[in-house]
Amino acid sequence: MDLQAFFKISYGLYIVSAQRDGQCNGYISNTVFQVTAEPAQLATCCSKQNFTCDLIAASKAFSISVLSQDTPAPIIGLFGYKSGKDVNKFEKLNYKIGITGVPIVLESCLAFFECRVVQTIDVGTHLLFIAEVVDSQLLNADGIPLTYTYYREVKKGKAPKNAPTYVDPAQLVNK
Repeated sequence: MDLQAFFKISYGLYIVSAQRDGQCNGYISNTVFQVTAEPAQLATCCSKQNFTCDLIAASKAFSISVLSQDTPAPIIGLFGYKSGKDVNKFEKLNYKIGITGVPIVLESCLAFFECRVVQTIDVGTHLLFIAEVVDSQLLNADGIPLTYTYYREVKKGKAPKNAPTYVDPAQLVNK
């Protein structure tokens, strides 16, 4: 199997955030997709090892912030490579609290969605959260969304180990 073929699947990059008992956290996700239009439902997939997974499972709510192509590396690094168990990711960030109580990242984002979980599916290493959209807002109509391809090829970023798209570099086929 040529694992590099998986890099041709199109993804966006998002910050998915949640909170429980006043503790906010979030992670970079490339697994966000629309499930239905009526009612509007989105889904995201989160590693069971991510602290945010516990927060979503407990609170039954999360937000999705669509990252801009020009998102600075420190924001990606903060949400993609640091644990909320060790770092307060929201300490110096522009965000607001939504109607469900979840934090919504506004910084470097084009739009956001606030969601209530309606179904959780265990897919082994990850949980798939399917949720109804309770609020959304377009923040920058002219911005370009950050895609995983742009992140990998232009920004030279790599997927962290907990990401659904993580591939051990030793397993890549060189052609």
